[in-house]
Amino acid sequence: MDGKVFIEKLKKEVSKAVVGKEDVIELLAVALLSKGHVLLEGVPGVAKTTVAKAFASAIGLSFSRIQLTPDLMPADIIGSVVYDQKTSEFRVRKGPIFANVVLADEINRATPKTQSALLEAMQEGQVTIEGNTYSLPKPFLVIATMNPIEYEGVYSLPEAQLDRFMMKIQIGYPDKDEELLLLKRKDKGEFNTVEKIMDNKEVTSLIDEVSKIKASEAILKYIYEISTRTRNDERVLLGASPRASEHLLFASKALAFLRGRSYIIPDDVKEIAMYVLPHRIKIKAEYEIDGLKAEDLVREILEEIEVPK
Repeated sequence: MDGKVFIEKLKKEVSKAVVGKEDVIELLAVALLSKGHVLLEGVPGVAKTTVAKAFASAIGLSFSRIQLTPDLMPADIIGSVVYDQKTSEFRVRKGPIFANVVLADEINRATPKTQSALLEAMQEGQVTIEGNTYSLPKPFLVIATMNPIEYEGVYSLPEAQLDRFMMKIQIGYPDKDEELLLLKRKDKGEFNTVEKIMDNKEVTSLIDEVSKIKASEAILKYIYEISTRTRNDERVLLGASPRASEHLLFASKALAFLRGRSYIIPDDVKEIAMYVLPHRIKIKAEYEIDGLKAEDLVREILEEIEVPK
């Protein structure tokens, strides 16, 4: 299936369950097709869970939701060995991590130990239960959510863990027209069941197509220049890692595919960089106090660096 056709079908289908959020749907598709993971940040009630669930349903992938709490243990996520009284044998009870799309709700409420278990699964694509290794389903996408206004009873994600998320997406309040449409549809009960537009095999095929998207030498140098500029800026305490450069490349390939091209153009890199880089950059305290944000810095760097022709 052509990338443009795929994303239009996906947006149309997911819109049966949610109003607006087309940019979020596209970014989730970018993450899935480039084998990345996503951090969704937004206040309660802005449809983070609904978007994730509708997205998984539309592309025919299995979905599970993990509500993270301070008392949740790693075994509650990855699984454990339990004794089966019927067979008088021990068997493996796989946890909710064994799904194609996993929604980790309020990841910052879990303890660092539980966060680490989840992030290890994201990185390795497998988990270890009682010494035995089990591969996770493919494709595999973790969508973790965070509430930006809560500070009590939460455990902030360290920079090393934030770096494992390909993208951080902010979900804000809907605009006037979107919220009025939402209320009208709720009032009339017009929300419909999301139908699947493809199956697991077709999604895997799209992922293979994305890996074939070409990146010229000039584009690779452009990505390198952007990442290194974040490291060398005097206002930055921690810049973008080499993993960030990789993620920027892979995400740009997926975006190019969704735009119907077989190659990356600079605009792909510039657009997706605003979601791939800011959450990995730590601004020095004295500049942060003056109001400088990582998003502003990335935008400034993108404006300064010469765009390859």
